[in-house]
Amino acid sequence: MDLPIACVNIDSYINMSKRFLTAPQAAQRLGISIPSLYAYVSRGRLRSEAGPGPSRSRRYLVEDVDRLRARKEGRRDPGRVAREALNWGAPVLDSAITRIEGGELFYRGRNVRDLARTRTVEEVASLIWRGTFDVLDLASATRPPLDLSARKQIRAITRTLHPVEQFEILLSLSGARDPAAFDLKTKAVIRTGLHILLLLTETACGQPAGDGLARALARAWAPRIPDAEGLISACLILCADHELNISAFTARCVASAASTPYSVVAAGLHALTGFRHGGESLRVEAFLNRAGNAREARALVTAAARTGERVAGFGHPLYPDGDPRAKHLLEELSHRRKALDPAGESMAQAMLDLYEERPTIDFALAMVSRTLRLPQGSPLTLFALGRCIGFIGHAIEQYESGVLIRPRARYTGPVG
Repeated sequence: MDLPIACVNIDSYINMSKRFLTAPQAAQRLGISIPSLYAYVSRGRLRSEAGPGPSRSRRYLVEDVDRLRARKEGRRDPGRVAREALNWGAPVLDSAITRIEGGELFYRGRNVRDLARTRTVEEVASLIWRGTFDVLDLASATRPPLDLSARKQIRAITRTLHPVEQFEILLSLSGARDPAAFDLKTKAVIRTGLHILLLLTETACGQPAGDGLARALARAWAPRIPDAEGLISACLILCADHELNISAFTARCVASAASTPYSVVAAGLHALTGFRHGGESLRVEAFLNRAGNAREARALVTAAARTGERVAGFGHPLYPDGDPRAKHLLEELSHRRKALDPAGESMAQAMLDLYEERPTIDFALAMVSRTLRLPQGSPLTLFALGRCIGFIGHAIEQYESGVLIRPRARYTGPVG
């Protein structure tokens, strides 16, 4: 429904006021005088920009001010800042891949929602790995270390496992048989990354993926749904990276030890499957499976509220106004399929009514899976396949830096 122009302007003003501070507000937040604030700007320690309106008063990004305040506090108590950095705290590593700002997500400065609408998975992988949209040529990738017969044997042995668990086994076996994986120069890592993407995608769908990752998955999982490829492509792109989360940090630590890309991706996947990370989608699936219809879904959410049970798939600390990845997928799903899964819609509305919490990417992936009738467990599979792109991107950055990640522990045990 279209809102009156006045409402749109008010909403824009509220959103803008959350992102910017006036000079007095910024000075108070930093605990300094306004002349000191201006001195910080002149020395390049803080950015400012002209605000709207005739006065053009200077304004300051909340994020910049908080970052400067964290640095000041760090000089006074570096131990405390280091501890807090491990819990949604101050940045601890440099990366040019992903930025989260103003409730939006960007890959190398480009909004992921625009990328999901206009680019292929291969183009986004190229952007994350190379910084350009040169399409990665999957068809030209050399044969993977494990031949087809070996992969069929492994699939027969592991057929009862979730695809992501199969990925972990295949990566270990493939890495041991690929001597080229020990070449950690960027061009070689990109070639290995292509092998890994093909290997895992073909494992997930049981078909060749040389004509496109999303196309192969759609062909295998939803052959009668013409727009399935576009939705699956959006899922993979939106999941490709998310800054320094648990799995990406794990991947970077392993890369810093000069381990191969196979080991990097395997380590990242081990972390991703935890229920407090990508494995959250399994909980969303289980909840929706318990809810056969819209009424049951709302009743389950209400029952959870009474007992204090956490409902998976809602509320993200980095996005108080809602996960932009989930917004995009749910909007695309509604637009393309006209009707969403009723139980999922009821669940989302109940969570908004009772908790004022909005869906995360985990919930949106489950909704795509249910609406397109994809195989059970496909939300986590899509999450993992997409995130492998980011793991390779972080590995490239870490290899190029040549830095070993080796934090210190604060000892709390007995002495003597």
